[in-house]
Amino acid sequence: MPIRPMLATLSPTIVEGPEWVFEEKYDGIRAVAERDRGSVKIWSRMLQDLTAGFPHVVEAVKALGNGDLVLDGELVALDQEGVSRFQLLQRRGLAGASPTRYAVFDLLTQDGRSLMTRPLSERRAALERVIGQRSDPLFVSRRLVRDGKAAYREAKRLSWEGIIAKDERSLYHPGIRSRDWRKVKVRKESEFVIGGYTAPKGGRQHLGALLVGLYDGPRLRYVGKVGTGFTQETLVTLSTKLERRRMDASPFDPAPRMRDATWVRPKLVGQIVYAEWTADGMLRQPAFLGLRTDKDPSECTWSSRER
Repeated sequence: MPIRPMLATLSPTIVEGPEWVFEEKYDGIRAVAERDRGSVKIWSRMLQDLTAGFPHVVEAVKALGNGDLVLDGELVALDQEGVSRFQLLQRRGLAGASPTRYAVFDLLTQDGRSLMTRPLSERRAALERVIGQRSDPLFVSRRLVRDGKAAYREAKRLSWEGIIAKDERSLYHPGIRSRDWRKVKVRKESEFVIGGYTAPKGGRQHLGALLVGLYDGPRLRYVGKVGTGFTQETLVTLSTKLERRRMDASPFDPAPRMRDATWVRPKLVGQIVYAEWTADGMLRQPAFLGLRTDKDPSECTWSSRER
């Protein structure tokens, strides 16, 4: 049975204390890789099989010494400054796209022995021995100084998505969102449910803006329209996927008042960057980054929104 990754809890503040270490928060696709008797499989946090989409990562995991193992990390594409960008990962396979790499931050099993009941400090040391000095396409996740505020300032200076604070004593709890791991965002971006779209205007084709929301209990709460950030390729892809999910009634409760909206079943999740939330609970200056096939719409909630 595949291992579901352990998840970090969003924190509005930076934790402090000698037990905390700080790592870069990567802007990619969370992925667990398993090598079993020489065969490698990669899956997402939703247990979606990603193996066929990343053959060079598969070959790199195969080449890691001997024995069976399970790794946890993030599939990423880096810009010219070495910063992970989700929108670059979305362009993989296209001419001129940034190569995909695997930032590895945990070793869950080794040679048939589970390390998940061992503290993070031991797992990290074992991981560094396995990966060594490799940098392409596998590399060990980057760590910062053991000072949360200084780590945050450095992440902000480098335009990272954020930092992850981890308790070095923490065990690995599969599928659990743990307070032993805390994520602190630098860039304001998150996942939102797509519930509709508007008609294109001017020279644009396919669609004008996405209509997005978050689940507030059982109802989908409308939080704004996203009309920028699209490439021609993403407009074509979105149009095809949305067309198959058209419905007559608005999935939002209450429904926003607009004449040119086309409603869709709320099954797609978009990654959105934004400036801030307005006083009435709407997104300010949102832009589309890409679709998240590794996230379930039910995970996008008003109560856990990033502010």
